[in-house]
Amino acid sequence: MSGVYDLAVVGGGILGLAHAYEAARRGKRVVLIDRDAQANGASVRNFGFITVTGQDRGTVWNRAMKSRNVWADVAPKAGIRVEQKGLLLLAQRPLAMPVLEAFMATEMGEQCALLTPEEVASRYPTLKPAAIEGALYSPHELRVESRDAIPRLAAWLAGALGVTFLRQALVKSIALPRIETTAGMVEAEQVVVCPGDDFLSLYPERIARYNLTRCQLNMLRIVPEEPGFALPLPVMSDLSLVRYEGYARLAEAAALKQQLIAEQKPFLDNGIHLIAVASADGSLVVGDSHHYATTPPPFADVGVDDLILEELKAVTGLKRWRVAERWTGTYASASDRGVLIDTPEPGVRLVIVTSGTGASTGFGIAAEVITSLFDGVPAVGEEAEGEAA
Repeated sequence: MSGVYDLAVVGGGILGLAHAYEAARRGKRVVLIDRDAQANGASVRNFGFITVTGQDRGTVWNRAMKSRNVWADVAPKAGIRVEQKGLLLLAQRPLAMPVLEAFMATEMGEQCALLTPEEVASRYPTLKPAAIEGALYSPHELRVESRDAIPRLAAWLAGALGVTFLRQALVKSIALPRIETTAGMVEAEQVVVCPGDDFLSLYPERIARYNLTRCQLNMLRIVPEEPGFALPLPVMSDLSLVRYEGYARLAEAAALKQQLIAEQKPFLDNGIHLIAVASADGSLVVGDSHHYATTPPPFADVGVDDLILEELKAVTGLKRWRVAERWTGTYASASDRGVLIDTPEPGVRLVIVTSGTGASTGFGIAAEVITSLFDGVPAVGEEAEGEAA
């Protein structure tokens, strides 16, 4: 490859693509280097659910809203179909309602609405929850089909914004402006490294300081076998109210958590909270669970899948389905941060989402990192050279 790029991005998942987008739309010459032929990690193994409501209040919520707006702008340009919009979080227990009411009293609830059981039944007649006290409706969320959206986004970046892609190339070392890869030397003025849950290929000593681990999740695609059933919009349940920090940090969530420990401890022990989203063919992507390990095993416990499907049945009323696909995903995780933004050396940013929210917050994070690189305004939480957690 010839010429000097303004920016090299290492990693072709959603976070790498987001950084390429933010730089290219500024008119920068960008090359994206990825060791795989196409995205194959967390970015295509999730729900494709750009989630705003329930994200941690403040910086994370703002990044999610920024990302949602970028997705809404870019998707039609890139030929990415938005499968669903909005979110319905069904309150199954009386103690869930104070959590939702407290959420509505924050600035995050301004465009959302609380629905009565009667309103839920009237608006969404295909849903037959086993128990319902009310629901939170949000208009913000967008759902795309990850395995289709990510390659379409990459193709659009190449065709419309002139991003160069160097696939099946592993970056061996960085000594700006020279970047040594298995496909030859690349030159760039600055670099953003988005390694996902690869903690060893680049800057391993730097990454080790942050005590990261990996989170493994179970996912399924099911085909409903009940005539007339449709999932009108993405749904969540009470379990999400003690998992998503935008709800869980509210004082009112403590009592609900104690009830869930008493009633659904196996779900909490397996990190299960329900998200169910629909695809164009009527199938549902359903999950998920959370198990943490330095090297997660390749084995998925069908008992965990059964718990996820039990919660789906309780929330939607769906009783018959066929499992079409099962898979696991892994992503980087940290106990003290949702994203790691680090400066291992001048002109280089190391960026790792450590909370499984890359699709939901990636564009917002990338906007700050690119501003940091080219304008000198640090991103929120960015670690300077020589610092570490």
